[in-house]
Amino acid sequence: DQKIRTAWDAEKEEWYFSIIDVISVLTGTANPRRYWSDLKRKLKIEGAVEVYEKIVQLKMIASDGKERETDCATVEILFRIIQSIPSPKAEPFKRWLAKVGYERIQETQNPDIAIRRAIGSYLAKGRDIQWIEKRLNSIAKRKGLTDEWKARGISLGWQYAVLTDTVHKGTFDKTTKEHKSIKKLENNANLRENMTEMELTLMGLAELATKELVQTKDAQGYKENHEAAKIGGSIAGNARKNLE
Repeated sequence: DQKIRTAWDAEKEEWYFSIIDVISVLTGTANPRRYWSDLKRKLKIEGAVEVYEKIVQLKMIASDGKERETDCATVEILFRIIQSIPSPKAEPFKRWLAKVGYERIQETQNPDIAIRRAIGSYLAKGRDIQWIEKRLNSIAKRKGLTDEWKARGISLGWQYAVLTDTVHKGTFDKTTKEHKSIKKLENNANLRENMTEMELTLMGLAELATKELVQTKDAQGYKENHEAAKIGGSIAGNARKNLE
C-alpha cells in the first residue's frame, strides 16, 4: 500500500520509477535517501557503471507537495538495482528474475518454447486462436521491417517512431495517437494488443509492402525510407477502403 512515484517517457515509450520509493518499500529503512547513496557507491565498486550511467533525474512531487528532482530508473535498471539490495522483501524479485533468465536461455536454444509461451499468455487473456495467429504474424512483419530500416541507416528513436506513424496513417487515415483515442486507450497502451484481426492484417500488409518497396528501391537513409513508408501505408489504406 505504499506509493511508487512514476513518470512516462512518451518518446522512448518507457516508464521511469523513483528509486528511493522502491528502496523504501523493499528495505523498510527510515532513510531511503541515505540507503540509496550507500547502494550507489556499492554498485560503482561492483563495476555496474552502465547501471550508474543510465539513472536519470526527473522532477516528481515530494511528500511536502513540492516538485523536486529525484533519481529514477527504467524497469530493466531497477531490476539490476534490486539484485543488489540485501533484503527478504527483495528476494521474490530475485527468484523471479532468475526464473525469467533461465526461460530466456531455453527460448534461445529452442524458439518454439517462446512461441508456445506467447500463445499460452494470450489464451490466458481470453484471446481466440485466430487473433493470436494474426498478432504473432504482425510481430514477425514488424520485426522484418525494423530490421530492414536499421540496415538502411535508420538509427534514431524518433526516426522509427515517425516512419511507423507514416505507415499507420497511410493504412488507417489516423495517426497512432488518434487511433488510440478512438479506442479510448491511454497513451502508453500498446495499440496492436488492442487491434482487431482485420486491423492486424492490414498493418501486416502495410509493413510487408513497405519492406518490399524499401528492398526494391534500395532505399537509403531517412528520406527515402519515409517515401517508401508513405507508399506502403497507402497500399494497405486502399485495401481498407475497398473492404469498407
